[in-house]
Amino acid sequence: MINLPDQCLVHVVEDDAGLRRSLRFLLESVGWKVSLYASAEEFLETAELPALPCCLLLDIRMQAMSGLELQQVLRERGIELPIIFMTGHADVSLAVQAMKSGASDFIEKPFKDQMVLDAVAAAMRSGAETLSQTQKRDAAGAALANLSPREQEVARLVALGQPNKLIAAALGISEKTVHIHRQHVMEKAGVSSAAELARLVLRANPAALD
Repeated sequence: MINLPDQCLVHVVEDDAGLRRSLRFLLESVGWKVSLYASAEEFLETAELPALPCCLLLDIRMQAMSGLELQQVLRERGIELPIIFMTGHADVSLAVQAMKSGASDFIEKPFKDQMVLDAVAAAMRSGAETLSQTQKRDAAGAALANLSPREQEVARLVALGQPNKLIAAALGISEKTVHIHRQHVMEKAGVSSAAELARLVLRANPAALD
């Protein structure tokens, strides 16, 4: 049994109707939800990307917009979605290009069922991890969003491990004021130590303490 979250969704973009149906049957046989699209344009117009692990099983060559072009559009829109390209024998060089651009994997037609399931399972795990990290980042950002500009300055210096005396000197305020701000930061952020605050700040923005 594939060890994955209960709710998973596979978006299949393939212009061959017969292959779309076969992929739906295969993927649903292991309990995954499946959404089918006959073109890249249809995917862009109608796909809903819910907050659950999902991946994109994408034909590399299609009429009008190609799979590579769809990949580029998704990147430009900041949509992080694990992509598995379906390729023909002559398209391996294109698949390599897709991998360099961030695709999770590619499978060559005609493919065996287990090859598809293994590739999708790996992409799902990647998608689940990305979703988890995104949710943690958003939660951390929300916890810090209530801080005032001055509290944000204090929070950064506290997270860097600086004592109140140095923080006061750096910001041109009294140690007592720093202490008060520090208490407010801890309360609003829901943390109890400088280490916890540092973890929260870095989770929200890995470059925040550079």
